[in-house]
Amino acid sequence: MVAWRYDFGKLALTYKLEEGDFGELLFALQESDMTSQNQLDKVTKLESAYGASSQAGFGSAVFYELLKQDDNLEQMALEKYKYFVGDLWERYGEDAWMGSWKQVYARQNGTKYDIITELRGIQDPDAANSVPMILDNIEGADQARAALSFVYDDPTVTDLQVFNLGDGGAMSGLLIAGRYDKTGEAIFLVFLLD
Repeated sequence: MVAWRYDFGKLALTYKLEEGDFGELLFALQESDMTSQNQLDKVTKLESAYGASSQAGFGSAVFYELLKQDDNLEQMALEKYKYFVGDLWERYGEDAWMGSWKQVYARQNGTKYDIITELRGIQDPDAANSVPMILDNIEGADQARAALSFVYDDPTVTDLQVFNLGDGGAMSGLLIAGRYDKTGEAIFLVFLLD
């Protein structure tokens, strides 16, 4: 290789041929690669506000997964919840953690994509108490709300569900799960505080 450059969004590699001439290879992202990069940008933005995937059991974390066509979004969300809680799941028992688990919102067809308004409109009293924690009572609240909108107000989100979480006592929170139509990718936000 002699040189490289970007040529209208494509990587161009220049190399020397045996005869003294130069050849050039152009590399372009496939549409699926561009979509995945766009999703990863969304994950990064949400992580900057809420944190990367973890087993902290307290606070918040963002999870990204490529789902199969027949994967159930609620089941995948529950797996993220269990992973986030980690060892505490066994210590306090599944009954404690599942006592509060329920879907409190599902985006309907024709609903205006506005995750902030959708969260503020949750009617379930327990879940509604957690909404200010995720939207307002967080460091960098404006950035956090912008990240939520960037991720979940995308028109390719075809399935958006919100679940209530908690240990039945001091801990409560929300889990937001969004699946993207064309790619099968999903982004989950777990938020659990006392």
